[in-house]
Formats: sequence, structure tokens, C-alpha cells
Amino acid sequence: MRRSEFSELADHVFGPALARAYTHDLVLEEIGGLSAAEALEHGVAVRAVWTALCEAMEVPESARWEIPAQQRRR
Repeated sequence: MRRSEFSELADHVFGPALARAYTHDLVLEEIGGLSAAEALEHGVAVRAVWTALCEAMEVPESARWEIPAQQRRR
């Protein structure tokens, strides 16, 4: 998973405004008490950060990985 995919999925799942807030402000204990943005800066695997964010926000597995084709960025 690339950072661009992380951003695209976060925008899709949470909406752009909440995605930014959750990525920068939410402390994720699962990845050492860092925010998603801090974890990515420290080199934590993007997939691990995405999974931790989804777990913290109780996003169902079925909603985590797929963006419908018509909603994808081009």
C-alpha cells in the first residue's frame, strides 16, 4: 500500500475533512501512541497505519479496502 492509496481511502471512508483530522489528531495506541501522520513520518508501514486507524474508528473490514470505480480519483 502506498501513501497515495492511504490518502485516497481515508478521504473515501471518512470524508476529506475528517480524514485530515483523524490522520493528524487521533492518537493510535496500536502503533505506539502516534498519530497516523506521525507514524508515516517515522516509517511505520502504511498498511499497518491504515489498519490501526480503521480499528480505532471501528470501520468494518468490508468498507476498508475498496473504492467504487466511479468514485476513484483520476
